[in-house]
Amino acid sequence: MSTIWSVDEHLDDILSAVRPLEPIELQLPDAQGCVLVEDVVVEVALPPFDNSSMDGYAVRIADVEGASEEFPAVLTVIGDVAAGDGGLADGRAVGPGEAARIMTGAPLPAGAEAVVPVEWTDGGTGEGPATTMRAHSDAPEGASGEVRVHRAAEPRAHVRAKGSDVKPGDLALRAGSIVGPPQIGLLAAIGRSTVKVRPRPRVVVLSTGSELAQPGEELTAGRIYDSNSFALTAAARDAGAIAYRVPAVADDAETLRATIEDQLIRADIVVTTGGVSVGAYDVVKEALSSVGDEDGAGGGVDFRKLAMQPGKPQGFGSIGPDHTPLLALPGNPVSSYVSFELFVRPAIMTLMGLEDVHRPKVRAALDTDKALTSPAGKRQFLRGTYDGEKGTVTPVGGAGSHLIAALAQADALIVLPEDVTSAEPGAETEVILLR
Repeated sequence: MSTIWSVDEHLDDILSAVRPLEPIELQLPDAQGCVLVEDVVVEVALPPFDNSSMDGYAVRIADVEGASEEFPAVLTVIGDVAAGDGGLADGRAVGPGEAARIMTGAPLPAGAEAVVPVEWTDGGTGEGPATTMRAHSDAPEGASGEVRVHRAAEPRAHVRAKGSDVKPGDLALRAGSIVGPPQIGLLAAIGRSTVKVRPRPRVVVLSTGSELAQPGEELTAGRIYDSNSFALTAAARDAGAIAYRVPAVADDAETLRATIEDQLIRADIVVTTGGVSVGAYDVVKEALSSVGDEDGAGGGVDFRKLAMQPGKPQGFGSIGPDHTPLLALPGNPVSSYVSFELFVRPAIMTLMGLEDVHRPKVRAALDTDKALTSPAGKRQFLRGTYDGEKGTVTPVGGAGSHLIAALAQADALIVLPEDVTSAEPGAETEVILLR
């Protein structure tokens, strides 16, 4: 009698064999979605100098004290400071009774203590309050002459202080962080062009079965469209991997073996669906017995039965000279997707070097009209929709492993443990969140 594995035993076996990928140095755009393997310490202050947060005039506090529209402070404009400038021309400083036109992001010139927005002034026109600053190319004379300031300013008003975001020596990002768009922005802002990360795993997904046709083809008698390879390729990408989908392979051991061997060059992990049960045409077991293993060093794939529903038949092992991990999943659409969530996704995230490789789990009350039944001794995973506000989960579809329409509506898996054969309405149960 063959051994029945539990869900936890199978997952532990997978995660104990899968190792994080070796770190590499990548340019920032290529590091998106990867996991940092080292702390990133700030070397350059951000911002690197005191700069203006407004378009306006750099002034001394004493010169605008008590200013109002009725009694404006009249200052001499001594020049422009634009973003990218080092300051006023010839290194001049703002002296008593003077001001400098300054643009957002431009360095605060020497002598200035605050910035007054252009809306607090006449913009150098000699008229009422300005609504905008005239472009230097249209009115170069705006960098000289006089400006009337209608409001007083507090010290450092509208000035972004040097190092107010991060200072040299600060920890910018911790090892283990996923490099997303905000992280890339921070890294670029502090001058980092490359980072050391674990690369995104390359996942090859292929379905098996002579009955499978590609979407867009005409269906002939006895055939169905291949949905598994599309769903699991998308799921692998959603988990952070670079995923390659291989068109369905017919039920021929030699063809399947050759196809997998061809894919090993671009695979950190291989996922197959179908052909793992006990039928006369379930050729995955036969094909995987010697894939890429001419020297006998390629490991092997163990096919086993799990105490779960759906997804009883499973396979796991390593193939080829590099001992590439392979997970063989059942062919029914719901079985393959549930198996991916439980076993393949954690393996992908382990390859990435993440510590938390599991989907979030919550407890929720069953929102159903009748009791849910589950076979004794098996852990059942039912599709459901979770309502976080109410703390409830509602089953969708039936228990059949072919019911893919219900899977498309679900955002959670309802878990009924091995010792539960009936779950009444309102019963609290474990829920795995899929989104």
